[in-house]
This record gives sequence, C-alpha cells and structure tokens, in this order.
Amino acid sequence: MSITFPTILTLLRIVMIPVLVVAFFLPYPWSNELAVGIFIAAGITDWADGWVARRYGLTSPFGAFLDPVADKLIVAVALILIVQRHPEIMIAVAAAVIMGREITISALREWMAELGERALVKVSHVGKSKTIFQMVAIGFLLYGEPLLGLPVLLIGKVLLVIAAVLTIWSMVIYLQSAWPAIRR
Repeated sequence: MSITFPTILTLLRIVMIPVLVVAFFLPYPWSNELAVGIFIAAGITDWADGWVARRYGLTSPFGAFLDPVADKLIVAVALILIVQRHPEIMIAVAAAVIMGREITISALREWMAELGERALVKVSHVGKSKTIFQMVAIGFLLYGEPLLGLPVLLIGKVLLVIAAVLTIWSMVIYLQSAWPAIRR
C-alpha cells in the first residue's frame, strides 16, 4: 500500500486533533483564535484531500476509509470540548444527536457495504447542508466570544441546533433509502 498525498492530508487532520485539544485548554487570551484556526485548517485539509484525490486520480481504498473517520473524530472531539466549556442542555443534546447520527450512519454504511448495497446510502444534499451548518457552528462555538458586536456564542448555538435538526432529517433519509435492504 502506498500512501498518497491526499492520505497524508487526512493523516495530518488526525494529528491535528490533540493539537486542537491543547490549543483549546491553553490559558492565553488567544487560545480561542488558535483553536478555531486549527479547526479551520482541518476543514481546509478535508476539502483539499478530496479535491486532490479526485483531480489527480489519487483515490485509494485506504484514503476512502480514513477520510470520513478523520472527519468524524475531529467533529466529535470539538463537540466534546464545546460541551465541556458550555455545559448547557441545548448544546449537549445537539452534540449527542450529531455524534449519535454519525455512529449510526457509519455503522449503516458499513453494513450496507457488506450487503453490496452501499450505493443506497450515498451522501445527500441534506447531509451536505448539515455538514456546512455543523462546521460553521463548531467554529463559532470554539471561538465563543463576541466579535465585532456579533453574539458569536448565540449564533453558534442556533447554527448547532439547525445542524442537529438537519442531522435527524438526513438520518431519516439514509434509513429510508436503506429500508428495503434492512427489511430483507
């Protein structure tokens, strides 16, 4: 197995996870900015590894496996950090919904692949929208301080709730798509 450049970017995203945790807990006034910067850098590597892999034909089974794992790991860790800093029921429930859906859909995709039916649970437009709201919400919540008069924390909470609603909606879509195979 050769490691491609896109796979290196994915591995870099995984390495960024403990760096994000350390940055989050640093006792400096700029630690929020650093944590958000690391999260944004991870998002850029997520976009870049997919683009490079498709553009230059550098896709691989290992990369296809590792990319969503890296995504889910950094999102789960970021959500745990956010709940730790802002232990509010709305944030905790939204985080639990998002993480629960990720685990459920990952297991569903694996099971559907074993049945040879993976195409039934391909990414939907709702799932893509969920990801956008989720990532922006996480960035706002990691920052958490007013910025240019904007209530960043409140905006982040609202976006996270929207992401949680879209998360449930997308999970329902995936389960409906997979239902014929599940019933067999």
